[in-house]
Amino acid sequence: MSPLPGWRAAFRIARRDAARAKGRSALVVAMIALPVLGVTAADLTYRSALPTKAEELTAELGSADARFMSTSVGPVKLQQMPDGINWSTPEGAPDPTPEEQAKPVDVPAAFPEGSRYLTERSVPASVTTRHGIADTEVSELRISDAMLRGRIELTDGTYPRKPDEIAATSDFVKAAGLSIGDSVTVRGPELTYTLTGTVELPADLRADALYALPGSVIDPWQKAADRDKTILPPQPSDPKWLVKGPAGAGVTWQDILAANERGVVVKSRQVALNPPPDSEVPMSSMSSGYSTEAETTAAVLTVAAMAVLEVVLLAGPAFAVGARRSRRQLGLVGSCGGSRGQVRAVVLGAVGAVAGVGAGFGLTALFRPMIEDFTGNRFGELTVRPWEILGIAALGLVTGVLAALAPAIVAGRQSVLESLTGRRGTRRSSRVLPVIGVIALTAGVGVAVYGGVAGDTVFVAGGSVLAELGVLACIPVIVGFLGRLGRGLPLTPRMALRDAARNRGRTAPAVAAVMAAVAGSVAIATYTSSSAAQHAYDFEPNLTPGTVALAASGIGADAELPRSRAAVEQNYPVSGRPADFGRVWAGSDCSVYYEEENGCGTLELVKPTGKGHSCPLKGKGAKELALRLSADEHKRMMNSPACMDENYTMVAFGTGEHKIVIGGADVLDTYVKLDDPAAAKALADGTPVLLNSAYAKNGEVTLKATHLYSDRDEKNRARHPGKARTTTDRLKVYVAPDRFAATPGIRMVMPQKTAERLGLHVEDYGSFYTLGRDATDAEAQAAYAAIDQAGNRAYLMSSNERFRTQDDTILLILALFAGVVTLGAAAITTGLSKADAEADLTTLSAVGAPPGVRRSLSGFQCLVVALTGVLLGTVAGLVPAIALRLTDLRAALEKMREDPMQSAYTPIVMPWETVGLLALVVPVLAGLLAAALTSSRLTLARRAG
Repeated sequence: MSPLPGWRAAFRIARRDAARAKGRSALVVAMIALPVLGVTAADLTYRSALPTKAEELTAELGSADARFMSTSVGPVKLQQMPDGINWSTPEGAPDPTPEEQAKPVDVPAAFPEGSRYLTERSVPASVTTRHGIADTEVSELRISDAMLRGRIELTDGTYPRKPDEIAATSDFVKAAGLSIGDSVTVRGPELTYTLTGTVELPADLRADALYALPGSVIDPWQKAADRDKTILPPQPSDPKWLVKGPAGAGVTWQDILAANERGVVVKSRQVALNPPPDSEVPMSSMSSGYSTEAETTAAVLTVAAMAVLEVVLLAGPAFAVGARRSRRQLGLVGSCGGSRGQVRAVVLGAVGAVAGVGAGFGLTALFRPMIEDFTGNRFGELTVRPWEILGIAALGLVTGVLAALAPAIVAGRQSVLESLTGRRGTRRSSRVLPVIGVIALTAGVGVAVYGGVAGDTVFVAGGSVLAELGVLACIPVIVGFLGRLGRGLPLTPRMALRDAARNRGRTAPAVAAVMAAVAGSVAIATYTSSSAAQHAYDFEPNLTPGTVALAASGIGADAELPRSRAAVEQNYPVSGRPADFGRVWAGSDCSVYYEEENGCGTLELVKPTGKGHSCPLKGKGAKELALRLSADEHKRMMNSPACMDENYTMVAFGTGEHKIVIGGADVLDTYVKLDDPAAAKALADGTPVLLNSAYAKNGEVTLKATHLYSDRDEKNRARHPGKARTTTDRLKVYVAPDRFAATPGIRMVMPQKTAERLGLHVEDYGSFYTLGRDATDAEAQAAYAAIDQAGNRAYLMSSNERFRTQDDTILLILALFAGVVTLGAAAITTGLSKADAEADLTTLSAVGAPPGVRRSLSGFQCLVVALTGVLLGTVAGLVPAIALRLTDLRAALEKMREDPMQSAYTPIVMPWETVGLLALVVPVLAGLLAAALTSSRLTLARRAG
């Protein structure tokens, strides 16, 4: 007998059931499609945002065939690699003489015959804006030429056509508050141009630059500087030539070799895409080789494995709905003589995989502009790897089939009578599965940690997946345990907990789905926040947070400081009173007499030797010590005052290497952030405050000064005739706590009267300000303009810290994705609970239960699933995150043991905001939504039979 009629009946019943329950069917498809959508969109975005070699060349060359440029060694023979980046003189060739290096290189003579070319030069400049003044870069380049298409694109207005016209990037125009038709003046030579258009660089949307015609900026600027010596001359870059070779020929490797003979380096599109064999590259014997393919990192591999598992787990509860809601249809198939295989086929549904892939394409295309703005570059094209997309779709399809098979098998084991009458039957939970789960969890954690310590990415990914599967196997037992927690609770939460425990077959898959989504999000969020904390630790600030410094520039600039201070206070968002500071020096001022050998004095804060003073991570025995240190021990040693200035020292505020500023208690309060009455009293009494205790011994510091005066320093030379003298003074100091040793730019604050008593010279140098908030572009430009109007004898130092909004955005996206999946999975199990609990709800209504019980019961059922899944997912997500950080720790320790002054700090930081959002907000929101969307009244129906 043919099985086809039975199969046709099964598919017909399944089709009619899906059409009749459109909302439930759409939800099932969505749960399959959601992870497939996410993986598809991630694949498309990653492949499209990652530029190909051809796209990188277009970003650099436009549509030109090559870029020609000279080098610093003059017209001598060179060798280069095909990439046009690495070059050198031939092996064994003598070094070029200064005379050879000074000779100009005739670059155009190296172009292939019949070529067309453009010249490009850039110069840093200060220009006027609507708000004030801004620093930027002006490029002389005919950007209207078709040779630059793909590299620079017009977004509004027109290209510059005349010498007095200029174009700007969109980012600069926005920050400067300019519009097309406005005037822009290059300060110094006071050259004025009309802004005719805005452009963008597809490879760098955040570029900040201006574009003018060749010969319209640099040459007039140089002529103005030649006429007026008060105008600083321009500092242009070396010229470059963009070349379009003969039609159909391009720029070949033979053309490059001929150009190398003239001392010209070439980057050719044709050669970079199709490099010659090593036998034809003279420099290949000198190169150790290079690879442009980045290795797959542990993070990428682990995230991919977690995504696959998430697809699998999200499918389970989706098809559990169909199986449990369709018991009667399954009974009908059985009553008509259908086999179990035909029953299983009813619930097979793979449309979610196709829908997910299609939605992934659609959403990527829809949000492409937003993604491009976020990444800072345009996609060259939407890059599709067919085999990857087919693999993702196949994964969703196979997962859907397997996920449908499991509940279908359970349904197929029921008798036809039970299915038709709606009886559930009883079945004991497996006692073996939890044991296997605990073993898998323990083994997975061990394997992942071993992979992290050993640096094996495969073990990290495999162990993470195994650990999550172990937690998955334990879910039925955990759900069963929840029923015991409701004994002392009110009616509806008690019923919700017991219902979840009694119906583990539908509760466990939903909890697993939530767990999968949350685990992946927590893993990535933990790794991201930990990496951000590491970068923040390694960051070297130029100022203390929340401060800005005004400093004098030039000889005699201190006389103009009052006007400059007023300019800052009127235009910058500062708060409180300024803290004025000065600089100190011995002998003639080295900032004035620096051109003469031994023409100025020196001042040194002598650092004692020995324990607590010398850094053990530098010098003899440092590498041997590093081999014995853990990352935490190394961090404590690196943060000790003895090692604070050994790896990197920031010199600012006119101090020189001694890092001593002249100031009072207001400097401690405003800049150092040292609120200590004893320190303020010490300064008032003439005692310096030392911020780095490693320079003090028995409460004193050694100050060594060389009082040497230049013959050109006539005023001071007359006061200090005779030979240079060296003084060594022991000063009593107030030693600040060790945490202030890291204060940027300052090692000691000295009262002015103490410096003068020691025979040192002092000068007012600037002020520190506390910021009320970050300055806007408009405020910064206005302040620069006001300082310029005040004589331009000072400059404003702002913090070089950049807020990591990208990390915050990634964490928010992860939280939103996990939240959506949590709400979806919780909604599924709530809908299924409602179907299974119809008889119970009918009984409650019959015995007089209030109408709101039905609504509150649905809310608590949803809350139980969401909260349980979130908590388990948080624990499961920590496994891969910790393992990946252990991999990073291994690499950091290897670098530290090679160079003991390198940081090995590799923290593990929990993203508490993300976890809090998932653990508190999302479950509560799911419960409230479930309660709100559930009808509080139930129409009683006569019981069958």
